[in-house]
Amino acid sequence: MDTWLIIVIVVVAVVVLALLAWAATRGRERRIESKRTEAGELRQEAQSRVQRADERQALAEEQAERARRERLEAESRLERADDVDPDTDR
Repeated sequence: MDTWLIIVIVVVAVVVLALLAWAATRGRERRIESKRTEAGELRQEAQSRVQRADERQALAEEQAERARRERLEAESRLERADDVDPDTDR
C-alpha cells in the first residue's frame, strides 16, 4: 500500500471520529437543554398549583370563619329564645 493512501485513510478515520465525538456532544447538550425546559415547565405548573391551593385554602378558612360566626349567632338566639320562653327553667 502506498504511503499517501495510508495517510488519507488515517485522516478520514480521524475526521470521522471527530464528527462522531462532536455529534455525541451535541446530542448530550440537546438532551440536557430538553430536560432544563421540562424542569422549567414543571416548576411553572407546580407554582400555579400552589397558588390555586393557597387561594382555595384562604377561601375555605374564610368560609369556616363565617360558619363559626353564624353558629355563635344561632347559639345566641337559642339562648335568647330560652330566656323568653316561659316553659324553660331558666
